[in-house]
Amino acid sequence: MKFKKWIGATAASLLLATSLIGITPAHADEVQTRTIAEESIYDLLVDRFFNGSGTNDYDTNTQDPTKFAGGDFIGLQDKLKFIGEMGYTIVSIGTIFDTETYDGSMPTSYSIIEEHFGTEEEFQSVVKAYKDKNMSIMVDFPLSNVSPNHEWAQDAAKQSWIASTDNGHIQWDLTNQDVQAALIEAATNFVSTYDVGGIRLTNIADADPTFLNAMITALKETKKSLYVISNEESDANFDASFSTATAEIFRNIFKNVDRDSSKLMEPFSSDKPTQIMIDTLQTPRFTFDSASENMFPPTRLKMALGALFMMPGIPVVQYGTEIAMNGEVKPDNHQLYNFKTDEELIDYVKNVQSLRNQSATLRTGDFEIITNDNGLLVFTRKSDDEQWIIMVNNTGKTQRVDLTPEQIGEGKMLNGILQEEKVRKNEKDVYPVILDREIVEIYQVKDDEGLNVPYMVALGLVYVVFIGFVVIIIKRGKKRRQEQDAVN
Repeated sequence: MKFKKWIGATAASLLLATSLIGITPAHADEVQTRTIAEESIYDLLVDRFFNGSGTNDYDTNTQDPTKFAGGDFIGLQDKLKFIGEMGYTIVSIGTIFDTETYDGSMPTSYSIIEEHFGTEEEFQSVVKAYKDKNMSIMVDFPLSNVSPNHEWAQDAAKQSWIASTDNGHIQWDLTNQDVQAALIEAATNFVSTYDVGGIRLTNIADADPTFLNAMITALKETKKSLYVISNEESDANFDASFSTATAEIFRNIFKNVDRDSSKLMEPFSSDKPTQIMIDTLQTPRFTFDSASENMFPPTRLKMALGALFMMPGIPVVQYGTEIAMNGEVKPDNHQLYNFKTDEELIDYVKNVQSLRNQSATLRTGDFEIITNDNGLLVFTRKSDDEQWIIMVNNTGKTQRVDLTPEQIGEGKMLNGILQEEKVRKNEKDVYPVILDREIVEIYQVKDDEGLNVPYMVALGLVYVVFIGFVVIIIKRGKKRRQEQDAVN
C-alpha cells in the first residue's frame, strides 16, 4: 500500500512538472511590470505571527490574548521562506506605528515604529529581504480612530483637529485642511523613508474622495510603483476596489455544501480589480463559520481557497487560514500562529498558488462562467496562449458537466492538475467532466495527442528505479546470508 502511494505521489509530481512546460513564471520576469490584479495578499498581525527576538519582549504575556505576545520584524524575516513558498506576493502586516494594543488599533504616532515589533533598521531589513524575493510589504495607515494619547491629540495647538472621542478613540476632523495636509505629509514621509510596496488606508470613515485622491496622488508621486488600497468602501481612486459584502458572500457560499451561489459575481461589478476574501481580521474566521455548520473546516477551506485563487480578483487571505485558525471576535480570532500543525492545507495552498503564479492566464485571463448552480461552479480562464477549466463541486454529491467542442475547442483534452484526471471527447461528442463531492479541480486545456508520453516515461522511470532498488536489496541480503553461512 505504501509503495502504491509512493508511486502515485511521485508520478503526480512529475505530471505537474510536465504539464506546466512552456508556462512562464511570474515572479522573476514580471516583478517590475506586475499589476495589482496579478497579486495575492497575505494579511497578518506582526505581534501574532512569529517571535524572532527576545530583545523587544517588553511586558509581553502569551497567556493573556489581549497583551503583546512578542511577534516582531525579525520573526517576519525568519518566516520569509514559509510565506514565499505559499505563493503570496504581498504581505500586509497591519499598523506598525507606536501603539497601545497588539493589533495596532490604538496608535499614538504616525512616525515612531512600535518598539515591540523592533527597530527602524530591523523594519528596513525585513522590507529589503522580502523585496529581494519579489514580494513586497504593505503597511496600514489609519486616517482616524487613534489613541487619546496620540502625539497630535496631546498637542494643545491641534485640539481643533479632533472631531470626536467616541469609543475611547480620537476621530480626526477629516474635513479640516490642516488635518488633511498633516496626514498626507505623515504618509508620504513614511513611504519616502521605507521602501514598502503598498499602503492600505484604514479608518477612512466618510472621508471626502477629493481628499483621499489627493493623498493617493501624493503617495504615488513619492513612489510610482506603490499600491494604495483600503479595507473600506470608497469612490476614491484606489488601485483596487473593496466591498464589505464580499467576504460575507463568499463565506456564505462555501461554509456549507449546496448553498445558493447566485450572488457569486456581485463582488466583480467594479471596473477596478477587486479584493476578494472569505473573512477578514475584523470578522469571525471562516473556520468558525464552517464549524458552526457542523462541517469539516479543512475541506471547506480547500473549496473556498481553490475558487478564490482561480477567480478574477485579488485574493486576500488572513494569516492562519492555512492551518484552519478559529475564532469569532478579537482577540480569539487573532491567535498566535502555530507552526507545528498538519501541513496538508498548507501544501494545498502552495499547489494552487503555484499554478496561479506560473500562469498569467489564471491571473488576468478572460473569465467566463459555464455553470453556477447552488454550489456547482464551472468557469474558464482564457488567453491567446492557453485555456483553463476550473470545476468547483461544492455540493453533497458527485457531479457531471458535459463540455462541448464549442466551449473548449476541437481536438482538445482536459488535463486535471490536482486530481490527475484526463478527459477526452466521448462518442457523444462531449467532454464529460465528473468530479466527486467537495472537490476543486483545475483542468489545463491541451491538444489531444493520444498517450501522455512524458507521463508514461516518468511513471516507467519510477518503476525502474524502484525495481532496481529492490534487486539491490535482495542481492545484498543473499550475499549477507552467504557470508553468515560461511562463518558458521
